[in-house]
Amino acid sequence: MAKQAVESGQTSVRHACATFGLSETCYRYQPKLSDENAEIADWLVRLTSAYRNWGFGLCFLHLRNVKGFGWNHKRVYRIYRELELHLRIKPKKRLVRAKPEPLTVPAAINEVWSMDFMHDQLSDGRSFRLLNVLDDFNREGLGIEADLSCHRRASFAAWNRSSSGGASRR
Repeated sequence: MAKQAVESGQTSVRHACATFGLSETCYRYQPKLSDENAEIADWLVRLTSAYRNWGFGLCFLHLRNVKGFGWNHKRVYRIYRELELHLRIKPKKRLVRAKPEPLTVPAAINEVWSMDFMHDQLSDGRSFRLLNVLDDFNREGLGIEADLSCHRRASFAAWNRSSSGGASRR
């Protein structure tokens, strides 16, 4: 509207801008570089067609570092969005897992046993381990072996003691 008032000769540029609340800089602004925007768009289309996996970041870095263009990243991104060159974000493929088989339920005492190690620390800082041997049918503790360091030999000894004592319980 300010431009129409000035062109019709009714008022000066300064008065028209003051009347319409417009700065003189905005009145005189001429959009530039539209041909440069076309060049940016051309480069972006060429890069995304040549390198399908490249998103905006790689395209911009290629234009800036390899080709030597000094274009602002906000300007290049605006043109990138206008061209709708967004990469499709692929959803993560989920592994299809089969249902695990249910655990077998023992039918009698001493049919299935379980071993479990537990670990704790004494008040003076020394750690100790417990080896528990359990009967899965009635969940009875067949033996507990406590030691400051439970080794393989001690584990087998506890297992043998439990098995010899457990066999007499039938």
